[in-house]
Amino acid sequence: MFDFVRNNTKIMMGILFLLIIPSFVLFGLEGYSSFKDQGATVAKVNGNKISQGDWDAAHKREVDRIRSSMPNIDVKMFDTPEAKYATLERLVRDQVVAAAAQKLQLVASDTKLARELQSIPAIAALRSPDGKLDMERYKQLVASQGMTPEMFEMQMRADISNQQVVQGVQGSAFATLAQTQTAMNAFMQRREVQIVNFPAADFLSKVNVSEADIQAYYDKNSSKFQSMESADIEYVILDIESLRQSIVLNEQDLKSYYEQNLQRLSSKEERRASHILITAAKDAPEAEKKAARAKAEELLKAVKAKPASFADVARKNSQDPGSAVKGGDLDFFGRGAMVKPFEDAAFGLKKSDISDIVESEFGYHIIQLTDIKAPKAQSFEALRPSLEADLKKQQAQRKFAEMAETFSNTVYEQSDSLKPVAEKLKLSVQKASKVARNAESQNPQSKNLLNNPALLQALFSEASLQKQRNTEAIEVAPNTLVSARVVKHQPAAALALTEVKDLVKRNLTQDKAAEMAKVQGEQKLANLKTSAEGLPNAMVLSREKSQRQLPQVVEAVLKVDPNKLPAVSGVDLGAQGYAVIRVTKVLPPEDNQALMKQAQQQFTQLWGAAETLAYLAELKSVMKAEILVAKPSAEKAKTPA
Repeated sequence: MFDFVRNNTKIMMGILFLLIIPSFVLFGLEGYSSFKDQGATVAKVNGNKISQGDWDAAHKREVDRIRSSMPNIDVKMFDTPEAKYATLERLVRDQVVAAAAQKLQLVASDTKLARELQSIPAIAALRSPDGKLDMERYKQLVASQGMTPEMFEMQMRADISNQQVVQGVQGSAFATLAQTQTAMNAFMQRREVQIVNFPAADFLSKVNVSEADIQAYYDKNSSKFQSMESADIEYVILDIESLRQSIVLNEQDLKSYYEQNLQRLSSKEERRASHILITAAKDAPEAEKKAARAKAEELLKAVKAKPASFADVARKNSQDPGSAVKGGDLDFFGRGAMVKPFEDAAFGLKKSDISDIVESEFGYHIIQLTDIKAPKAQSFEALRPSLEADLKKQQAQRKFAEMAETFSNTVYEQSDSLKPVAEKLKLSVQKASKVARNAESQNPQSKNLLNNPALLQALFSEASLQKQRNTEAIEVAPNTLVSARVVKHQPAAALALTEVKDLVKRNLTQDKAAEMAKVQGEQKLANLKTSAEGLPNAMVLSREKSQRQLPQVVEAVLKVDPNKLPAVSGVDLGAQGYAVIRVTKVLPPEDNQALMKQAQQQFTQLWGAAETLAYLAELKSVMKAEILVAKPSAEKAKTPA
């Protein structure tokens, strides 16, 4: 077949021409471009369109980011029109900032980019002692985010440029002490108050409930007493640890690896030296440096003429207090322990040699090499355990990389069963029953697998529940991929009263106790309007010092109108009971200079944030940014960004 195509090129071109041209006539070029269509335009910035596809992708990235930082959060709360619209607003804002950076020609230099990259701990950790970046590990790091180094650095440059748009506004914000004090005096105000609490727990013993009460409460609140939605599932795991354990090493491979890495695995060469130091700071005046060097050269002549006197000369003249008392002895050291000029000189000497003057950031050194400790090669048998561990790890990593793509493709292409991928890669299909939708409900022992939020979201998706398709390959841990499918789905359903009777009775009793506490509290409140007798001693309460009162009580105390004191009020604490408060006096905040200084810094940050928002609003106007879909709570079809 392929020979025919190769030998009859002109004929094949004619056939393709006849097939393709009519399709252009019937459907037009626009029909082909529609394959790339990302959906309707939902916003515009500086003439550039933001499509529905752009919006959906941005929202998915946002949800994934939140889920990775808070694994136990229920991502369904972000599947709302309001949450999605907020993502669109952020997307528009980001594009406005990017357009402004381009218009203002704000660019990130190579030096700035390098500095920013070095400030990232994960990248800084990839540097070896000599300062070189491990490029292979760097590529692996950015690849885990779905990018090449070029893509990652391009994104970093864009981020740096965009940050410059708002940095000037944020950095120039300030708040005066008077402004801070005005705001803080209101926030840190103290109030003298008398409080009577009526805890619901105090009324539990007084509650009596009948069978009819229990039945009525269950009927009214049956939605609270449901079985948890769950599923019986099958799943397969591809993980590097299992691959490592399955690897059987060849003896010859081990020996070859030993020979190739003997130098790395052996102990390092160490050298022992003594030195005489005449100090001279890098920023010292030139005359001072010349005088120090002249003294060092004079001492060098003396020890060169009489090498045996080195220790005595060092004791009398060296300005290194740590080694001078020991005749200049620095003991054994390896590479990387000394500053580079000193190390280069020391490792270039032969035993008993004395160096010329060596200049470093500390001054001028004269070095005498006193001993050499040669590297000690360890035997093959001594190193066998570490050799096996290293080689198994390397082979497992290669094998995992080779199998991961096959795993991902197979579970997607043959989505109605996990057997094909299990047979192809020699994996086992495992089973689990009653896997709940919510991560918090899982067995703690399965936390690293079935408790993974991304896996659970995929399992309880429409495609998985209704069509029983395999989930995509999901990374539930580093170098660990899982695909699962639902075998049987158990929707949430109301439990019979006989199954939850004790829980129903407990909830009903607590509700009735809270009602009784509220009745008692309201009676006390009514009495206080005519007499203040029977109240406890007053306490001073503030936001900073809540005196162990519930937040609702503190908030109610501080909301009382200070112009109508004394004032009484009731606070319904729901299931916790009821509280009655009587505010008698307003007191100024305590004098706390440290707190005021901290508050001024925070107030400045808030002020800077407010000014930045105002600046961004102006930029949106300049860049003609607009959102073309209605806000969830609005009826308009078009709103300004």
